[in-house]
Amino acid sequence: MKVMDHYALIVSDVSKHGMQIFDMQHLLNATENTLWSEDAHYDEFGNAHNIFVNEDSGFAYAVGSNTCNGGLHMIDVNDPMNVFFAGCFSEDGYVHDAQCVIYDGPDTTYTGREICFCANEDSIAVVDVTDKSDPQIISNVFYDQRGYTHQGWLTEDKAYFVFGDELDEYYGVAPKTRTHVMNVKSLSNMFYIGYHEGRTTAIDHNLYVKGDFVYQANYRAGLNVLKIKGKRNEYFEEVGYFDIFPESDSNQYNGAWSTYPFHESGVVTISGIEQGIFVVKYNFRDQCMEEAFKKLTAMNGKRFTVGELGIIQPIFVINQYLEMLQQYVRLGAVEFVITSLGRFSGKASSRAKGQ
Repeated sequence: MKVMDHYALIVSDVSKHGMQIFDMQHLLNATENTLWSEDAHYDEFGNAHNIFVNEDSGFAYAVGSNTCNGGLHMIDVNDPMNVFFAGCFSEDGYVHDAQCVIYDGPDTTYTGREICFCANEDSIAVVDVTDKSDPQIISNVFYDQRGYTHQGWLTEDKAYFVFGDELDEYYGVAPKTRTHVMNVKSLSNMFYIGYHEGRTTAIDHNLYVKGDFVYQANYRAGLNVLKIKGKRNEYFEEVGYFDIFPESDSNQYNGAWSTYPFHESGVVTISGIEQGIFVVKYNFRDQCMEEAFKKLTAMNGKRFTVGELGIIQPIFVINQYLEMLQQYVRLGAVEFVITSLGRFSGKASSRAKGQ
């Protein structure tokens, strides 16, 4: 399921399901035990594994369907109540997942064009879908020790594509969770950089990039948060996790299926196969204070204002800054107080899981 404006676009692997279109404004006046029907229906395909919506262009991309050779099935959803077929990309076969953007990255050849970054089971493909009647593949790159190229997301500068392989851990090719990276600074000459090896043996599933952080739903390991310190494997650092399957971190298919870090409130949602929905919030406090600590040290005991620290972190308001800073320094003196601020981390208790 993906969203266009206030409409949910729902697909399924079930035969003859098509795409259901549901106006979520119905939920504003919802009462208990209400059963809704779809508001509109699209039946140009039967089953589809997933769908991506580019709200900037108004096009949806169904993937893994029984049409287009399993590739990109393109739909104009600018008017969600009156959607229509726009085109197919079938040249590279089955597409398992995709991210499509109006491109504004480092390769100026494609500036302003609509580009899809596709996870195609055994490779990453980049496709120009600006002309829906004649989509063009730009490049397609394989990598060693692949199992099943599953899904990925661009860094915000669109210079790198971070992705997961769902079967390399399952088949024992990867002893621990691998997060893979493609350099896509040149769309026609992208290349594989390598991978970051994680803390557990869990299988990775869906990941998303927001700011300098990668939010990963890694099945039995739950939500893992990586800080992007650089794009090569040695420059990722795990800075937080929330384990919704505390019994095990092994390479089996239980626990976290997906995550969504783009809520305006700053919360992160995690969907668990057996557990349901978790709503958590990453504690940026220690990240913020690490930078403050460095700047305070350089001030040699001088008095300062919060503004002079130059910390930009919109999630905090001024009084929260002051509260945190008081844990590090007595204003006007060189006396630092080290505290244990702690990132969000931990395991769901049996009571929490049952609620």
